[in-house]
Amino acid sequence: MQNINFEELLTVTYRSLLSLSALFLVTKMLGKKQVSQLSLFDYVIGISIGNFAAEMTINLESQTANGILAVFIFGLVAYLISILTMKSIHLRRFFMSTPTILIDKGEILMEGLKKVKFDVNDLLEVCRIKGYFDINEIEYALMEANGEVSFIPKEKNRTVTLDDMKITKKQKGLYANIVIDGKIMKKNLQKIGKTEEWLLSKIKKSDLPNILLATMDNEGNIELHYNNKGRKGKEILE
Repeated sequence: MQNINFEELLTVTYRSLLSLSALFLVTKMLGKKQVSQLSLFDYVIGISIGNFAAEMTINLESQTANGILAVFIFGLVAYLISILTMKSIHLRRFFMSTPTILIDKGEILMEGLKKVKFDVNDLLEVCRIKGYFDINEIEYALMEANGEVSFIPKEKNRTVTLDDMKITKKQKGLYANIVIDGKIMKKNLQKIGKTEEWLLSKIKKSDLPNILLATMDNEGNIELHYNNKGRKGKEILE
């Protein structure tokens, strides 16, 4: 206990809280995709920012400001890249990559496996995790840009549908968003041939600020989703 430098411990504590705050702010700026859907580029950025934060916390010889600046620079670059990739498909393909087909019409593609650095055992493991213990049940498999593998089963192995059971159910069709965050979507109403007066005859004007989302199907049914400030839950108007 006599050799413990309490001043140094306080410095580490201060730096830890500072780096944690910086990481939190950068993560908030980048959004949840940074956590749940890491592309290769996101992964590199995340690892780098983590290293900067750790170095800033432990290396007491370095300036705290240097570490914070590095974290925010990498975070800003990642944010700008995310904006650019939303606007350009070419940049999106370059930074985020594209899906790779692993199984095509039931046939395992070795070219695809090599491209994603998979061997057959890796593929079989992913199949089992997704519930396919027999690879012959799979028609298509492709690896998404974030590393997840998506599957399309063969026709005979697909889940039974209402059509398979000869059960008739009327198709609702596409939904039109007619109110979002308490605001009437005038253009959407025009597209479906409705007016604001018609909408307000269906819902109370005083309810508008409390409506998070209102949609209408092709049968004219309106579904209301309320926010947490007023009424909660959802309601269907016919």
